[in-house]
Amino acid sequence: METIEMNKKAAALLEQWDPFNEGEKAYASEIADVVAALHRFDHPADLAKEIREIYEHSYELWIPIENCVQISYKLLAIKYEAKSIV
Repeated sequence: METIEMNKKAAALLEQWDPFNEGEKAYASEIADVVAALHRFDHPADLAKEIREIYEHSYELWIPIENCVQISYKLLAIKYEAKSIV
């Protein structure tokens, strides 16, 4: 899987996530930031903290870290599949 395809899969997953019930198209800038973070982080807890910060910065609302950890595992699975680690 190429990086572009990985980014598209990650973005699609994040669009479905919708942590604040704003609708699938409400998080374009946050999704872009999380996809960029996905390239930098390999540990679910680190990625989860970054996801939480990105969304909290934009919406000034708190997301339970457990929710962020769940999505981070899914995103990292996409990343590892793309890099043929799994």
